[in-house]
Amino acid sequence: MVEQDVVAMASPLEVLKAYLRIESGDEDGLLAGLLRSAEGVCEAFVGQWLIERQARETVIAAREWTRLSARPVVAIEAVEGLDAAGGAVALSVESYAIDIDGAGDGWVRVIAPTDATHLRVSYRAGMAADMNGLPEAVRQGIVRLAADYHATRTGDDAAMPAVVTALWRPWRRMRLA
Repeated sequence: MVEQDVVAMASPLEVLKAYLRIESGDEDGLLAGLLRSAEGVCEAFVGQWLIERQARETVIAAREWTRLSARPVVAIEAVEGLDAAGGAVALSVESYAIDIDGAGDGWVRVIAPTDATHLRVSYRAGMAADMNGLPEAVRQGIVRLAADYHATRTGDDAAMPAVVTALWRPWRRMRLA
């Protein structure tokens, strides 16, 4: 077994302040908001949840595999049956199947007759447990975008910097409809 040294990483706010060469805490609230905005843009751009969190989704109970919306799926924790009125329907473990594929997509389907018209699936999805667990390029793109928001907060320039899209592009997942 190989032991690794764990290096404590600075918080995204500390990294952003260093990047912008801001030493005081006067703008911490503003900067934290800019970071949250940049994180949201990053999630939309890469098509994945960044930080692992709970999800609950209702899908039609079908024999065909149904893909869950959030990704990457870390764990599918529960599947409940619902009738047409939204009431609970008992499901045996043998009546449905779940899967998480190599790309992190979560899947669910019905494999035995049931009175359920819908399935309510509880699961966890996200790329990392916290910001420090994200790939460095993703973190750096978030900081760079937040810094750009800070620099252009009084202007009308709303274009995302090319360097940010270049940092995020390797993690971008798109679906063709």
